[in-house]
Amino acid sequence: MRLDDYIEDLEPDEEAERRRLAKEKSYAITDHLEEFERRFDDALSGDTLVGSTAPSIFVGRSNYPDIPVGLLSPVGDEDDAEEYVTDGNWYQQGYAIDDVLQRRTSLLNSNKRANVDSPSIASRLTPSVHDTWDGFVGVQREVAIAGNPVDLEIGLDDTPDLGLDAGTDVATPRGPRANARNAELRENPYVPKPVKKTLEDDDWQAQGAMTYLYRRGFDVYEINSILSAGALGETKQRRLVPTRWSITAVDDTVGQFLRGGIRTEQSIDEVQVWANEYMGNRYWVVLAPGTWEFELVEMKAPGSIWNPNSDGDIWLQSASEGYEGRTSYVEETAGAYYAARLGVLEYLESIGRQAKCLVLREVSDDYWAPVGVWQVRESVRNAFDGQYGEAETFHGAIAEIATQLPVSYARLQRKSELSAGLQTNLNAFSRGN
Repeated sequence: MRLDDYIEDLEPDEEAERRRLAKEKSYAITDHLEEFERRFDDALSGDTLVGSTAPSIFVGRSNYPDIPVGLLSPVGDEDDAEEYVTDGNWYQQGYAIDDVLQRRTSLLNSNKRANVDSPSIASRLTPSVHDTWDGFVGVQREVAIAGNPVDLEIGLDDTPDLGLDAGTDVATPRGPRANARNAELRENPYVPKPVKKTLEDDDWQAQGAMTYLYRRGFDVYEINSILSAGALGETKQRRLVPTRWSITAVDDTVGQFLRGGIRTEQSIDEVQVWANEYMGNRYWVVLAPGTWEFELVEMKAPGSIWNPNSDGDIWLQSASEGYEGRTSYVEETAGAYYAARLGVLEYLESIGRQAKCLVLREVSDDYWAPVGVWQVRESVRNAFDGQYGEAETFHGAIAEIATQLPVSYARLQRKSELSAGLQTNLNAFSRGN
């Protein structure tokens, strides 16, 4: 399909309704917190949360290396615990921002402090994390490696703090928190065989274990949880990893693995433009013939997350890499860079081709609360469904897309190396010398 026809066909449909609902900025979250408090009182027996089911974990980063480690469990909705796990199903079900916040505020984070290398900060003589399969840290690890939500009993030291942590552009929001005294398993969790294999191999580095699990059909969400619990890598090197860090680490590691596989493939033979829109974010993915290059440019509207000044200008952020990849962490676009790159690399790997790629992310003021980097990952992954627009040239495609952007083509070129043609020229120069 010609690119101009493709753009013309991008008429609002159900996405328009989602944006309208987002604009209402519902205050139903307050009602959900009040309902949670009622359910919590019903579920509490003395100071023990009986019959709890934990589908996931959380590892914080405050006061690193002595950090909070938590078990996340829905209170009063244990039978549907899997629905509270952050993964691609939330995109497939069309969750809006309110839906995500309601799910997250319904999860109790029962947490304790632990050292990243040792489960107890009270004594340096306690076993290292890699030896720990009992106590609170051990139970948390069992939850992380389990193939299904795990039934628990959790002893609490206090009532929950019902304050909502709005989260970041990487991690999802978090709801009520309570200090945990202990936790006990009420069943023997099912552990998938590939996970057992990575645990039993004493000399398997974390990067190799991650890619092994990915090749065995585990999504990055599952791998992230296992890594965060300190259950991947060479045995003596295993340690707790804050969730925010582990999300990016897994996206980056799997992305590097996929990039290594496509760099020897033939290039695509036409310029393709794919588009997707979700939760007030619009994505343009431009693929063009050539060797692997990648860039993410983010345009954040006034009044949106991370650009709260409603009277200000569009914020532009960008990061890129050439054929050899990156050697340093992305600062400007942070976790969104690795999540978007993963979605592109998965598509290229699926068709057995390589390409240079520019991803343009428009963040409108409809994106009124951060839900986590998963929405970037899933939006780019699903951008490749359906048809795409064709253009004569890479820069011709960008020029036409620019007519739909909230910034001018000239400003985009000043921020984007690929739009300006700089990255391609630098790569050609370096390979020729």
